[in-house]
Amino acid sequence: MAEQDFIKAGFTVVGTENNENKLLRFLKENYPNVIRDTEINLEELKAVLGLPVDEKVNGYGLNFVGRNFARAKYAQKTEKELRLNTTLSKNIDTTENLVLKGDNLDSLKILKNHYSGKIKCIYIDPPYNTAGDEFVYPDKFDKEEAEVLGLANLSESDFARMEFSFKTKKSHNGWLAFMYPRLLLARDLLSKDGVIFISIDDNEQANLKLLCDDVFGEENTETYIWNLSDFEESSFTKTASNTVRQEHEYIIAAFKNEKILKRYTEYRFLNRDDFSNPDNDPRGPWMSGNISRNGIKTTTGSKYFKIISPTGNEYTRNWTVSKDEYDELVKDNRIYFSRDGDGVPRIKIFKNEPSNSIQSSIFSGLKTSITGKNQIKELFNDMIMFDFPKPTNLLQRIITLTTDENDIILDFFAGSGTTGHAVMQLNADDGGNRKFILCQIDEPIKEGKPAYKFCIENNLPPVISSITIERLKRAGEKITKDIETENSKTGLFEEDKKQVPDIGFKVFDSVEAPKLKVDDKGQISITENDTDALSRIYNMIFTVGLDEPTQVPEEVVKDCIYKIGNHYYITNSEKITSDDYSNAIKNGRVFIDGWTASLNGTLQNYKEDVKIVF
Repeated sequence: MAEQDFIKAGFTVVGTENNENKLLRFLKENYPNVIRDTEINLEELKAVLGLPVDEKVNGYGLNFVGRNFARAKYAQKTEKELRLNTTLSKNIDTTENLVLKGDNLDSLKILKNHYSGKIKCIYIDPPYNTAGDEFVYPDKFDKEEAEVLGLANLSESDFARMEFSFKTKKSHNGWLAFMYPRLLLARDLLSKDGVIFISIDDNEQANLKLLCDDVFGEENTETYIWNLSDFEESSFTKTASNTVRQEHEYIIAAFKNEKILKRYTEYRFLNRDDFSNPDNDPRGPWMSGNISRNGIKTTTGSKYFKIISPTGNEYTRNWTVSKDEYDELVKDNRIYFSRDGDGVPRIKIFKNEPSNSIQSSIFSGLKTSITGKNQIKELFNDMIMFDFPKPTNLLQRIITLTTDENDIILDFFAGSGTTGHAVMQLNADDGGNRKFILCQIDEPIKEGKPAYKFCIENNLPPVISSITIERLKRAGEKITKDIETENSKTGLFEEDKKQVPDIGFKVFDSVEAPKLKVDDKGQISITENDTDALSRIYNMIFTVGLDEPTQVPEEVVKDCIYKIGNHYYITNSEKITSDDYSNAIKNGRVFIDGWTASLNGTLQNYKEDVKIVF
């Protein structure tokens, strides 16, 4: 049946136009002058917001050919749904990780129903828009789609410019129109304290920064440098011109609302030789550090006080610690007075002691794509699968800066699967239970590539997502083996042994959603859909957004009724009895798949008690 049929019959429909638009209702109730003929009067809205209505000078902002088209694409409903792939999934009954195969624009729209405001960290490594990049994403522009999206008032010259921008290789306009709706959706998915990190190079860095300013607000974006030469393997450089040796890439961070990054733990001094232990401190070699706040003139506050040295010298100034904190450091034998007790007090810094550091604007010492390539080679018996994958070291740092132990990390340009690998490894290291969601389009692998040969030899489709999933499986196996080896060491108490983290994942394929079609005689029918019953249940779970798609629904009636807690999800509803309906309604909330339901007499009896899901 069609959505409108259920709406006319008095059912509540989830995922269609009879859902309440709270903003529109607010405007109608409080500012009716803003709504004219079901459209928003922008001049009236400006007046309500206190903005100048008759502004003669254009304001500063990012503009590009295809901007309105891209925003319309963001709002357009996806025509895809998900099908559970049990063959490619791993630990399907216990895992909390997800892998979505298909165009990430569709995947993000599907995720939005449930995960809006729930993602703590997003990392993406999108196409850099270089001469070597080939856009495999099906984003396009044509007159027909423009009309569907309400952009039919474009002139012929407008159409020509937009069509050219989308077709031209390495077009800034086309790249921005490609990224814009995806960043808008990413913003919707982030929690209020969430952060998105985007790797990019000089080709689009400046434009991407402006785009992030537009989507997240100028005050909520930061630009970081990823140092590609500061590591022990070899110098990694690329020549951008005859005058510049390029040893960096950029990472742009955009914050949802709260501009906060956590400290990270590091062992900064393990490789230094200038440590000693003149007092035989049992904590090992140390060096002294400054606790004076030089240049601070104020003579008030908790950090301004007098310290008397063992020889009686007095030092009154601003310190980096309060008086109470200083007293605790003295008790812990952490204060050192130079010149045999006569000098300024300093703090003991131990060589083997971790420190909590604030992230610099430069990501240094975190390896490069050479390391990333070698990490994958190790998993694939020395085969080169990707040319420029990011190292897990970089991703682990980013995840550490933004997440707690139970947070969700999303990567919608998953590529080699580094983000998923990094999440599993970090959980193994610190005992966390972070979850990952990866999205990867089925990008074909060129013949002749080692990855293509690997896929053919292992009966896998020769697409990037095959390697993504295989890398996750092999990384999980390696993590498990490493933990088992470490736990086998003698002398370890049971409570000190590491636990194997969640190394599984549910894989979902992106498939065409059912559609209404009209035959030559005007008869309306629904396209055939061979999705299995459990996949239909998962699509409802994603759409309704009350239960976790990572959960395993309990089968109540075979291929018809499944439940999670007190939520009942029904497909093939024409096959179930009135007693089945009654039992479900009595015990919880009931949701019915609209594509497999029919307005028969039995269902009509329960319109007040069920919701139809499309």
